Amino acid sequence: MNHQIFEPQENLKEWVKCYWNLESDFENTPLKNTIVPDGTMKLIFHYGDTYRHHPDKKESIILPKCFLIGQLTKPYVVEPLGITGSFVVRFQPNGFLPFSNISIKDIQNTAVPLQELFGKEGVKIGNKILNADTTSERIALIETFLLERLTEKNVIDTIVKSTVDTIIEANGQFSVNELSERNNINRRQLTRKFSSTIGLSPKQLIKTVRIQNTLKTLLTKEVSSLTDLAYENEYFDQAHFIKDFKEFTGLTPKEFYGDDLKMSLIFDSED
Repeated sequence: MNHQIFEPQENLKEWVKCYWNLESDFENTPLKNTIVPDGTMKLIFHYGDTYRHHPDKKESIILPKCFLIGQLTKPYVVEPLGITGSFVVRFQPNGFLPFSNISIKDIQNTAVPLQELFGKEGVKIGNKILNADTTSERIALIETFLLERLTEKNVIDTIVKSTVDTIIEANGQFSVNELSERNNINRRQLTRKFSSTIGLSPKQLIKTVRIQNTLKTLLTKEVSSLTDLAYENEYFDQAHFIKDFKEFTGLTPKEFYGDDLKMSLIFDSED
């Protein structure tokens, strides 16, 4: 499996976190992959074969070749239908807002085709990226497209940005009340701002960042005690840790070791 991560140009760093490219033969890709919420929205271009999404045990949906995936609040299970060739634009938590008029809150856990986001221009840029020969060409195409959609009216909400930065720097170990006090803003107002600009509440982002940090620990370090891991990440107790873990991954910590974990964390592995 070939996985590469690229930084955006300087003019887009406020909005775009990174680009990444994934290529894999069908034989070397797990039959089902669990994508864990990471607090970001992504434009996904499948220039290889597409994937099937399994929202539950009974139904499944074949994903479009080009789409935006809204904020995830639960595990998102996908199955490759052939050779994987995927180019992904990963936005900052509040980064997609300037590029479309769509209601971000309304597309949680949803794949939105590019045509619904950008009309004919979405179809055009999708086809260009699918037919590009290299990752550098795909990056140049999407950066031109995104820069053309930025205007002087795209002002960053400084309260949201500083709150997001605080949550990420603290690995999700802040309460919503503490964040409200630090920014001198009413908790309800902060929640409203988050909902409209990020598509998650502050509490949801805190839980997401904390579980991602915990998963990275499981991936990169030897963990002798799940209880110790829970307390290190400021979970109230092990039961609270296991509950949150299952909410975001669909599995208990013990069940989640293996290839599913490695595939899921591709979405947040560059941090």
